[in-house]
Amino acid sequence: MNLDDTAGLTVGAAASRVGVTIRTLHHWDAIGLVCPSERTDAGYRLYTDADLSRLQRVLTYRELGLPLDDIKSILDDPAIDASASLRAQRDSLRERAARLHQMADAMDRMIEARKSGILLSADEQVAIFGEHWQPGWAAQAHDRWGDTHQWAQYAERAAGRTAEDWQQIAGGVEALNADLAAAQRAGVRPGSDRANALAERHRASIDTYFDCTHSMHVCIARTYTADPEFAAFYDAIEPGLTTWLRDIIDANARANGVIPESASWV
Repeated sequence: MNLDDTAGLTVGAAASRVGVTIRTLHHWDAIGLVCPSERTDAGYRLYTDADLSRLQRVLTYRELGLPLDDIKSILDDPAIDASASLRAQRDSLRERAARLHQMADAMDRMIEARKSGILLSADEQVAIFGEHWQPGWAAQAHDRWGDTHQWAQYAERAAGRTAEDWQQIAGGVEALNADLAAAQRAGVRPGSDRANALAERHRASIDTYFDCTHSMHVCIARTYTADPEFAAFYDAIEPGLTTWLRDIIDANARANGVIPESASWV
């Protein structure tokens, strides 16, 4: 049946309505996926409401990643309940949307972690890491290393951590610091097996945040003695602990082939 020129939608109008290209509609017509049902007296193809409904279903299945051949089989199979199929695909889309929202939230956390270094308030940080903890240290670390791969790695890990995760990490650090202080009081010498084992535990604690090489470990130990706040933190645990910690880190690095005096951030 021929229609006058005002009936239905032309290829261009239908493409605009559903958000695809004219070329796409021509291709779908050629493979029999969605064929315009009517023509004008001049021979132009026209898409009816039923055709547009089929187009929308095709787009839904495409969004779910189905190949065109599979979509055609589904649409043309009379045994398939169209309403039930659409409801199932709707539910699938909602589940996918929920996953995408979760991913977006995770990205927001990563962006914030990359900027702030830790997704805890100042009060939460002190409550978890102890009264000697300085919340400003994260900002200082960002200023110093914010453009490095290690900071990006730290931020990615921090974004996925809860307050409970940080509490567990803090507990491990507290136990390590207690063992470091006890070893210093006992006169454990840098370079000894016990001192090297403690230095490795300290390096492993940094590995919690980013992958730390022995050379990086030496550089970090330098900041402990050079920065008054870091020095005060360790010396509050045990007088002289800052320098002793640097010395055991240097000795352990040397035992692992790194010359402390020429260590670099690699």
